Amino acid sequence: MRKLILTVSAAALVAGLAACGQEQAVPGAPQTTPLSTVDVEPRAAAVALTAGITTAESAEVGTFVTDGDGRSLYRFDKDSAKPPTTACAGECATAWPPVMVEDPAALRTTGVDPALLGTLERPEGGRQLTIAGWPAYRFAKDVAAGDLKGQGAGGTWFAFLPDGKKAAAKTAESAKTVPLTVMKVGALGQIVTDQAGMTLYRFDKDTANPSSTTCVGDCAVKWPPVLLPDGAAVAGLDQAVVGSVTRPDGSKQVTVGGWPVYRFSGDKVPCDTNGQGVGGTWFALDATGAKVK
Repeated sequence: MRKLILTVSAAALVAGLAACGQEQAVPGAPQTTPLSTVDVEPRAAAVALTAGITTAESAEVGTFVTDGDGRSLYRFDKDSAKPPTTACAGECATAWPPVMVEDPAALRTTGVDPALLGTLERPEGGRQLTIAGWPAYRFAKDVAAGDLKGQGAGGTWFAFLPDGKKAAAKTAESAKTVPLTVMKVGALGQIVTDQAGMTLYRFDKDTANPSSTTCVGDCAVKWPPVLLPDGAAVAGLDQAVVGSVTRPDGSKQVTVGGWPVYRFSGDKVPCDTNGQGVGGTWFALDATGAKVK
């Protein structure tokens, strides 16, 4: 079961507020680590990217980059970004298939600035996707959308953050809460955001009494639910108005005033409100859960 959670670092909070103005052994390199250490079956040493680029949420690392099918993308510390260079070939590239693309400008991209995308020429031919200059890979042991089995592997492989930096595991302490806050955002006034200042939304097709969610499947990709991991609590709002609802997949989603809350994949930076009014059914919400128009 895939579990996602919307949490961010305290540093991101500072950046968000300012913007509003308001060891598993794996082959790090073929000459030092044999392929057998990751127990993967032989497969093509490259993956053509056809489904675009997007982001997902994880209790382990927060927001991370995936392809359009939800498969996690990774970067390798032994590569370089300036200039873009790959150090992963041969058996390494079998365990960590390079993500290949001819024209990154043609990719459908959500959650990642298209200006960060580029390519480099692989030693064996073809063009590999780069994010902020870093070559992008998948991991052969990730078999389902949202898998992050390559995170931290060998101390050199890490999932991509949306800005191209490498993801770091959340501390046990930070995983205990899902921090929300209320901020003044443009003409909308005081609305609920996450800790980084990213706008949160409610959906008119959901219900608040009793709490229920109708946004699943493709809807939940476009509107990622704010999830509550086991044992965690919502922080930053009146405890009388926050709660959770069990989603069809068994995960728990944060509610405010009974309404399940979501992010919008089209919001790229703190204080974006690109989801406001979408379809006449998606709206920012205030500290009571009431929708803001």
